Amino acid sequence: MRPASVAIIAAVVVVFLAAGGYLIFGRGSGGGGEPVTVNVSVTGTRMQPPTITVHQGDRVTANVTADRKEEIHLHGYDIIFNVEKAGDTVTHTFTADKTGNFDIEIEDTGTGIGSLVVQPR
Repeated sequence: MRPASVAIIAAVVVVFLAAGGYLIFGRGSGGGGEPVTVNVSVTGTRMQPPTITVHQGDRVTANVTADRKEEIHLHGYDIIFNVEKAGDTVTHTFTADKTGNFDIEIEDTGTGIGSLVVQPR
């Protein structure tokens, strides 16, 4: 094999490994997300704010307070905020790894009270 051929093959291998490393460790690991904290209050069948918007990859901490004992469900992520008594705050932290609009409802009645919107980065 000629030295020029060996050099070309070595260059192709280096580029291939660099691109693969970027995809695996740079972009593919969910990097680039931001820490986001949202405070949500539920009064009756109203949620404030009614829509939570984050970006894919964000590390979301949601603090949910309700005016009565309530089970509040974030669909798509299957997270339950189980408020044991009026005024309690329940906190869950998760990575917003799926894009789309996700309903938030009062579980026992199926009443929709808001949504989580996860936008692509």
